[in-house]
Amino acid sequence: MKGIILAGGLGTRLYPLTKITNKHLLPVYNRPMIHWPILSLVEAGVRDIMIVTGGNFAGAFLQLLGNGKEFGLKDIHYTYQEGEGGIAQALSLTENFVDRDKCVVILGDNVLEKSIKPSVDQFRRQEKGARILLREVPDPERFGVAELDAKGNIVGIVEKPKEPKSNYAVTGVYMYDEMVWDVVKTLKPSGRGELEITDVNNAYLKAGTLQHSIMDGWWTDAGQFESLLRANNLVAEREERESFASFLPKDTAAKK
Repeated sequence: MKGIILAGGLGTRLYPLTKITNKHLLPVYNRPMIHWPILSLVEAGVRDIMIVTGGNFAGAFLQLLGNGKEFGLKDIHYTYQEGEGGIAQALSLTENFVDRDKCVVILGDNVLEKSIKPSVDQFRRQEKGARILLREVPDPERFGVAELDAKGNIVGIVEKPKEPKSNYAVTGVYMYDEMVWDVVKTLKPSGRGELEITDVNNAYLKAGTLQHSIMDGWWTDAGQFESLLRANNLVAEREERESFASFLPKDTAAKK
């Protein structure tokens, strides 16, 4: 199984913090933001990882991460996204890397409290299709929102609805089989001029192969000033209890 971290974009919502760096290199407590999705993948047993980056500071990822030795990896792969074409467009750049394998995709500014390994293991056993992670949130209108029926099955996903039909947001963790590449090729830009990941998820829903898990623990993005502050506070509280990187060998885990 391959891991994809989407860390492109220009980070305009965090300007001027992003005037001289990519937002995914900003600190979230004691680590650069990009460390947290890498740790989530590695802890879940995903060791073959590609980072999609962009903007003027792409080279800084290589300087920071190198070949991933700090995370117990033999290598990290990189590719470059020009401009801001949307999450699905960024994902399309990884097709040759993933090939016909399954993949786990994490948005580079998403920070998770707990392990995603149970959901990743479920997806490993899933014969085909996709799996997304949902989390109940107080402000669902900021996200893609899943509409659930009485049995808890997803019947629709709407991107940033003005009147959400549930409080269950689609988090920035997506798992896909090889069908995703055929789906991406059929997408048309939304009103924002981007290829939307919600359209990908709805294509799997229409095909009857979309599964979901409810995420355990807190989840936050760190792409705005308020959520960046929230992420720092939440991670600080968790790390004081126990380091999320404690699963790494002592010679590779970064010291607090």
